[in-house]
Amino acid sequence: MLTVVRTLAAALLVLAGPAADPVRDQQQWVLDALNVEQAWNLTKGAGITVAVVDSAVDGQVKELRGRVTGGPDMTSGVTTQAVAPGRHGTAMAGLIAGSGVDDGFVGVAPESRILSLPLVVDGEPQTAGPPPQAERPAAESPLARALRYAANHGAQVISMSIGSYGPLRAEREAVSYALGKGVVLVAAVGNDGQTTYAKEHSTSYWSFPAGYPGVIGVAATDRQGRRAAFSSDNLSVLVSAPGVEVPVVKRGSGYELSEGTSSAAALVSGVAALIKSRYPNLPPEQVAQALAMSARGRPAAGYDDQTGYGVVDAVAALNAADRLTGARRTVEPGIEHFGQGEDSPVPSRPGADPLRLWLYGGGVLLALVTFCGGILILNQRKE
Repeated sequence: MLTVVRTLAAALLVLAGPAADPVRDQQQWVLDALNVEQAWNLTKGAGITVAVVDSAVDGQVKELRGRVTGGPDMTSGVTTQAVAPGRHGTAMAGLIAGSGVDDGFVGVAPESRILSLPLVVDGEPQTAGPPPQAERPAAESPLARALRYAANHGAQVISMSIGSYGPLRAEREAVSYALGKGVVLVAAVGNDGQTTYAKEHSTSYWSFPAGYPGVIGVAATDRQGRRAAFSSDNLSVLVSAPGVEVPVVKRGSGYELSEGTSSAAALVSGVAALIKSRYPNLPPEQVAQALAMSARGRPAAGYDDQTGYGVVDAVAALNAADRLTGARRTVEPGIEHFGQGEDSPVPSRPGADPLRLWLYGGGVLLALVTFCGGILILNQRKE
């Protein structure tokens, strides 16, 4: 049974029109919000492949040319079927890996590569009505197929700016499989923040795959770092990133603006690529921890279900990842853990200790000699 999948921001992509300023100037606020340019002094994502599970990516866009590998159509599993490039998937790939060639659009990880796994068609209608109350059984799912394909074909990060209501067992198992392979999973939490349900209950329906355990759920913020009104609010939110008036590349050529948690998720996927490039052996749970513990604009309570732990900071996340890597290698002085420190002495054989027997016997003999000597001296005095 195929799951119904919807794009989270395709309808929110709006044409920017002729730009008065170069695209790099338009996207500067996004790069500043994530502290990306300083992070490039450490890494630009070289050696990392990010799987974009979305509509097909246009590999002929100049900023992506030569760095996109096309996978099979995940909706059917037919490897020979040609899939036309999509607007949404191309935009997300540019946010992750745009090269900035010829002063063009630059992504968060400009030296990373893209594995395009077509899963949705731009313009597909969104799911209507409340989500199912229980996990739906499914022998197979396009998303599950995409996750396993990405994990088996060299992806270190999977970006999912997609979502559907209600979990699927096949997808949950595929998420576990990818995590077990060391792959970082990032997903948009959804754009249901202004729905009637959200207003009445002060929380949004959960969207999947963001709602699966181990997936980094990303909410959207504006230029001031505040939660975007449309961004879903629930406990699937781990961190947040810009999602309002975010410049993106267009299919074919040119640029436009986007709004939605889709863009926010793609940007965080780029930061995850930077971390994996610098620390390739860092497991997914510690990548998530590095993103969360270093976020800026942390809520007063430390966490809330609107922006999570705050807005991702690329430099701080790299520093946090470095500390986590060090924590796995070394032991804090004076705080040894089980298995650390000096080896215990080899246990002695059972039975009497020969050295102690000799010492004991020698002591007894010395005491006897002294005692006898004392008696002789006393007898001599009496005589």
